[in-house]
Amino acid sequence: MTARIDIVEVGPRDGLQNDAANLSVAQKVEFIHRLDAAGVRRMETGSFVSPRAVPKMADSAEVFRNINKDEGRSRIALALNEKGVRRAIDAGADEINFVLVAGEGFGQRNQGMSPQETADMLALCAPLAHDANIALSATISVAFGDPYDGEVDPAIVANLAAQAQRAGAAEIALGDTIGVATPWQVRDVFERVRIEAPDVYLRAHFHDTRGSALGNVYAAIEAGVNIIDASCGGIGGCPFAPAATGNVATEDVVFMLERAGFDTGIDLDRMIDTAKWLETVLGHPVSSSLVRAGRFP
Repeated sequence: MTARIDIVEVGPRDGLQNDAANLSVAQKVEFIHRLDAAGVRRMETGSFVSPRAVPKMADSAEVFRNINKDEGRSRIALALNEKGVRRAIDAGADEINFVLVAGEGFGQRNQGMSPQETADMLALCAPLAHDANIALSATISVAFGDPYDGEVDPAIVANLAAQAQRAGAAEIALGDTIGVATPWQVRDVFERVRIEAPDVYLRAHFHDTRGSALGNVYAAIEAGVNIIDASCGGIGGCPFAPAATGNVATEDVVFMLERAGFDTGIDLDRMIDTAKWLETVLGHPVSSSLVRAGRFP
């Protein structure tokens, strides 16, 4: 029986939020529906954060209103605080991904909070999602390194994960927001988190800023993680991380995993076609290796 690795597509949110292009609502909706057609079942569809801080996501409520609400698909909304959670609920999100932060410097610039304050905010907001019967997940950003403070203590990451589990998050992602993780670090941190938060699903979110993302995906899977975030075309980056570049490309991840015998449920040809279409609407090339090299055989 072929092992399954689930892909969470983050292109419409994490991918577009830092891109120079300004896509219309119609273009964002077409992007989402093209990803649906490629087999994506879970997708970050928008975020409910300050439009002044992240103007590219200011139209997320309108995007949610215009996308197909297909049975069996999860439309994920990102939120950082109570206001964002309430807006996500009102927009009809299927899942809310709440962001915690493992680094003090990044936390103050991204959310105006310390790591512990982000955990406290999740504890405050989680009942809203539970009462609305909306799935709740949590991403711990800069889990492998803070662009302002440097190295991040794995004990802080594990403690945040334990608090997220207590708040009722069913899934916890570790985010390499600035692309500094190594495969050995990934293995060690996920093992530490599993000890502190044994009752949640674990997910991995890697950026390819320094070229190590695919190696880190491999390390996460070897550590028992079977849910991977990826972005069509490899687009994306955080507005609050200096020199941030894109996420690991969905089609590159799918190619590697399927060559290794894993099932992702993604139609690789359609994903490559979507990445090529994305180049036309963004007005610039994407970083995906598969867009340049094609599939094999």
